[in-house]
Amino acid sequence: MSRRVVVTGLGAITPIGNSVEEFWEGLCEGRTGIGPITYFDTAEYKVKLAAELKDFKPGDYMDVKSARRMEPFSQYAVAAAKQALDDCGIDLSAEDPYRIGVSVGSGIGSLQAVESAEKRLLEKGPGRVDPLLVPRMICNMAAGNIAIQFGLKGKNINVVTACATGTHCIGEAFRSIQYGEADVMLAGGTEGSITPIGVAGFSALTALSTNEDPKTASRPFDKDRDGFVMGEGSGIIVLEELEHAKARGAKIYAELLGYGATCDAYHITSPAEDGSGAAKAMEFAMKDAGVGPEDIDYINAHGTSTHHNDLFETKAIKLAMGDEAKRVKVNSTKSMIGHLLGAAGGVEAIVCVKSIENDYVHVTAGLQESEPELDLDYCKGSGQHLTVRRAISNSLGFGGHNASILFGKYTEE
Repeated sequence: MSRRVVVTGLGAITPIGNSVEEFWEGLCEGRTGIGPITYFDTAEYKVKLAAELKDFKPGDYMDVKSARRMEPFSQYAVAAAKQALDDCGIDLSAEDPYRIGVSVGSGIGSLQAVESAEKRLLEKGPGRVDPLLVPRMICNMAAGNIAIQFGLKGKNINVVTACATGTHCIGEAFRSIQYGEADVMLAGGTEGSITPIGVAGFSALTALSTNEDPKTASRPFDKDRDGFVMGEGSGIIVLEELEHAKARGAKIYAELLGYGATCDAYHITSPAEDGSGAAKAMEFAMKDAGVGPEDIDYINAHGTSTHHNDLFETKAIKLAMGDEAKRVKVNSTKSMIGHLLGAAGGVEAIVCVKSIENDYVHVTAGLQESEPELDLDYCKGSGQHLTVRRAISNSLGFGGHNASILFGKYTEE
């Protein structure tokens, strides 16, 4: 019999707050973290906006020497992990370090390191490339750096599935605890790719919004949506085996009940047009949790604000939820913080947990009017107070990757 898994700690570095409290408060207020790109000159770019972090100081979370050896995506992950560990109150000195693992991914790793190395290679030759280029750049280093910082010697993995990365990492951490490979796992995602090549690449795909109004650039499910806005940051949760959590008197935020993963096997960037792959991931998560559509109160949608995603994900929700689809509350956190790519699933899992804790579902900011095919309750205009017993978080990634995780209010039964 598999073991029960609960959430005991949360950590978030986001464009609307560098703590879970600030982040959640910003969502409840409908605050947007989108603004003009400041990291580089966008004069020649069609895309002018992104959701950058504000006032992030690595030294608040790690020593300066360690921070200098990390690229932004790793810094964000270590910071969010520290918050989550502090929040869960675990005494690491009293634990077996081989029973505490990490499942944290990044969709891209460090584009900053690649850009800098390419410039140096062309200007000064191969002998002048930074010896630490590869360990700075590769996306598993977020998980590696977390383990090094906190002495976590258990299972350490980095699932990379583009924009589904964070959700898959949480799902695989869930399985690791269920089947006895670990007692505690830090899980989630991180990303820091607002760079010239990152913006140029997604822009060339016509995936990014060219809207220059921060309040309407990211407007999932709106008829005038024109692409996603790049964001950055990290979301990490502490997953823990129930009896282990109870034995140390941990605060339990919620229970992770189910996980579903599929592939569209259809197209490298577009979801399946009938929504079947994403629908099946939700169905698998519900089956895993032993619940049905009638038991789901809220879906945190992938909701990127691209034409294809929002239409096809709506179809997926209708397929998975059937007659319950129009009752379920659906929203998109990306409406306020943009698309955090590999970090999105980690941050959005935190939103689900906080929604369950507070019985509140935040507004989909910027949404004014949807086309007729988009006819679900997308939390337009304002957030909604309701009892959130169970919530699903969806993530879809380039390559056709679909992942859904299902959280519920914790009960003793």
